[in-house]
Amino acid sequence: MAAKQLQLFAGGKLHVTLARLCQELIENHVDFSNSVMLGIQPRGVFLSRRIHEMLIKLVPGFSIPYGELDVTFHRDDVMKHDSPLQASETSVEFSLENKRVILVDDVLYTGRTVRAALDAMLAFGRPADVQLLVLVDRRQKRELPIEAVYSGIEVDTLKAEKVIVRLNEPNGKDYVKIEKA
Repeated sequence: MAAKQLQLFAGGKLHVTLARLCQELIENHVDFSNSVMLGIQPRGVFLSRRIHEMLIKLVPGFSIPYGELDVTFHRDDVMKHDSPLQASETSVEFSLENKRVILVDDVLYTGRTVRAALDAMLAFGRPADVQLLVLVDRRQKRELPIEAVYSGIEVDTLKAEKVIVRLNEPNGKDYVKIEKA
């Protein structure tokens, strides 16, 4: 039996949602003078790059330090894998000390990836605050008290369902869907 799918952001709604998230960031950060943006590896970087590019177009003179953060070895499930994990690259060329960090990931589910990111960030300084931006907030099944400040869409899903986010695909098509087994 084929997997059932539910397409999110159909009909150009993805671009509208990303534009809304950018406007919310502009409202809350104004000139971004004390802000930095970090995309969580591996999938959060595609969203963070897209938002960063959109902000450059929307805000004249926009400048915000941008980095990408790998959380592989900060995860609490790192030892539960049969084979060694492959880390992604961390690229943070600035201090987070007393900065307003915009932490970006594609999907918020249990909160464990975000917890790992918070641990990984401490190697770069102690931020003034951290604001989480996600494209999809799965709302249910949170295992840690973590919530997004900015979210593209909130969905209720079953544990057996999976949210798939693909941005900047080689075929040029973006898609966000819920797959049901």
